[in-house]
Amino acid sequence: MDTLLLARLQFATTASIHFLFVAVTLGLVTLLVGMQTAWVLTGNHRWERLTRFWGQLYVINYVLGIATGIVMEFQFGLNWSGLSRYAGNVFGAPLAIETLVAFFLESTFLGMWIFGWHRLRRGAHLALLYGVAITAYASAFWIMVANSWLQNPVGYEVRDGVAHLTDFAALLTNPALWMALGHVVSAALLTGGLLMAAVSAWHLNRRTTDHALFRTSLRIGLVTAALAITLVQGFGFAQFGPVGGVQPTKFGGNPEADALIADWTARFGPGDYLPPTLSNVGLGFMILIGFALGLLWLLVPLLWRDWIIRLRFPLWLIMLTLPLPFVALILGWIAREVGRHPWVAYGLLPVDQAVSPISPWLMATSLIGFTLLLGTLAVTNWTLLARHAARGAADPALGRPPAQPPADDPRPEPAFA
Repeated sequence: MDTLLLARLQFATTASIHFLFVAVTLGLVTLLVGMQTAWVLTGNHRWERLTRFWGQLYVINYVLGIATGIVMEFQFGLNWSGLSRYAGNVFGAPLAIETLVAFFLESTFLGMWIFGWHRLRRGAHLALLYGVAITAYASAFWIMVANSWLQNPVGYEVRDGVAHLTDFAALLTNPALWMALGHVVSAALLTGGLLMAAVSAWHLNRRTTDHALFRTSLRIGLVTAALAITLVQGFGFAQFGPVGGVQPTKFGGNPEADALIADWTARFGPGDYLPPTLSNVGLGFMILIGFALGLLWLLVPLLWRDWIIRLRFPLWLIMLTLPLPFVALILGWIAREVGRHPWVAYGLLPVDQAVSPISPWLMATSLIGFTLLLGTLAVTNWTLLARHAARGAADPALGRPPAQPPADDPRPEPAFA
């Protein structure tokens, strides 16, 4: 067994699973902000019910997603001590900010929002949800700042074999940052929108008694997904120029790549400095899925006079497409991360110098343990989401008045003299 390969497999497993949670969280919170804002402005209780129903699914995904994030954070110190030692002064700064934002501010706002129903004024309660959304986007931003530095190290100098941050502003203007951030955010909106459309389609296909409610969420989800896939495609193709400029080896051999490989060979010794085929395969299939999901625009005109519901088959089509954004997220992660191999920090730190000096058996044990843990969290998350989504929006636990028992509570009402 190879310690490096096992460490890479372990991080790929934890990061990719966590990424799926993040995409659902970021996409759903954006839609929740819109629905609760509509409720506060109009006073229409249909928006309240939609906020409660989708908010409950959001909370389930968020709580279990936080657990996967904690598992992933541990690996930087446990499995990749070489990276922490060499680039911790630079790479650690945005990660520390993200931790403060995600684990303190965002979680605090969310907790206050969950327990603030019927205790706070509507405006104050809505402000908390805006706080959750803003900190969620801030968390995604700082993660992408840290990742973009690994893709294209900037604003640093090496002293005594350790990278030190010299220009914080350079981290924020990194050419590898902004188009990638737009791509990730729009992919999250696509995922959240399609999840909302698919769950709504399932209920409408079963001729739910909440027809009007899920008709509304179907429209919101489908329009959001259609707009988001256009942004995904735009930001995706816009990255080819900046990424090719900072990573000449990513898309195959070219004169700039050949010159860079010659320089690396002189500095680090002979080796295979071109990324593996897996990177381009992931990129190609991700693009195919992106084009396939672009066909969502063909379903938007069917919203007129509810033809999308009357015909039925578009509802099945929406449900069948639900896994595609999640597959595309994993493929995109592979294209971005595997595409910089064999570097952890592109052109600075090879992966074999970043991995911790751990025995293969210990690393294999860690891989099995973390995989089982994350697999359990993922299965639990999707089981709970499916169960609560199937129950419908009749009386979600989130936002239920404290004195009101559940709608299906068999206990008799108390008698008063």
